[in-house]
Amino acid sequence: MKPDWDKLSAEYASSKTAVIADVDCTAAGKSLCDANGVRGYPSIKTGTPGALEDYKGGRDFASLKKHAETLGPACGPGENIDLCDDTTKAKIAEFQKLDATKRESMINEYEERQKKVEADFTTFRDGLQKSYDDANKKKDADVEAIKNSGLGMLKSVHAHAKKAKAEL
Repeated sequence: MKPDWDKLSAEYASSKTAVIADVDCTAAGKSLCDANGVRGYPSIKTGTPGALEDYKGGRDFASLKKHAETLGPACGPGENIDLCDDTTKAKIAEFQKLDATKRESMINEYEERQKKVEADFTTFRDGLQKSYDDANKKKDADVEAIKNSGLGMLKSVHAHAKKAKAEL
């Protein structure tokens, strides 16, 4: 993926509307990655600086370029409000009426809810993994028990009998 990413980055180096960038999440960029929910590497995020989302498209140059072509000014408060639909404009206006403390409180509440959803999923996934591991161990033990009950010898006797009958 890295060569394709570098090629895309070079193509958009002079863009006034889109930024294609690398962030080293293990060094100086760690706080930025943590703030944007990067959990694995490489990760691709897309969107506006304050609201980056996971990119779920292809990782080859053609797919990355196709997505990059859709980048540009996005709906949001300030200069680009005209790009928003009426519902979004109303939501922005509603949030703008709130004081900074209330907005911050709401952000914290939403982030806590999001963390809970993530934690619930992790618990669910870990439970599935344990169930899978337990079932796999049981399957392996059951298969081994069947083999040890004489299956191999039974097959050998059967094959020998077939061969002897064919020789007659």
